[in-house]
Amino acid sequence: MADLDPAEELGDELMRTNAALRRLVRRQIEPPDIPGPRLRGAQIELLRVVEEQPGIGVAPAAKVLRMAANSVSTLVNQLADDGLLLRETDEEDRRAIRLHLTEAAAVRLAAWRRARARFVGAGVAKLPAADRTAIARALPAIRALMARLEGEETT
Repeated sequence: MADLDPAEELGDELMRTNAALRRLVRRQIEPPDIPGPRLRGAQIELLRVVEEQPGIGVAPAAKVLRMAANSVSTLVNQLADDGLLLRETDEEDRRAIRLHLTEAAAVRLAAWRRARARFVGAGVAKLPAADRTAIARALPAIRALMARLEGEETT
């Protein structure tokens, strides 16, 4: 892309590479690796948010996911119908609900992580040592980039 400066080009390449890796992993990991029907990306992301923040409400989850609250509400209904999310009434605000993972969801997320780690780990193990070291050394910089971008979102 000729109209981008070097930092923008690097950012674009990072995002294209990350998206391709995520798609590859999603295509390769499916039942029987993961129990139950295949979940869409947004459903998995919502489950991860609830796992990280048990008791989160729909509106705060929507904010974390950068989605409309009504879209998250639809996902909540789907996941609750599938037995993966529990909706509890908030004790302080009876109109609000708090979200919690079911045991089935916790098992699915754990199975997903194990399958993902095995699949990606097998590929990493086949790389030359220098490439494995380069990936390991890049992770702190990628985390710093994420923190910087999260900080810029709120300003």
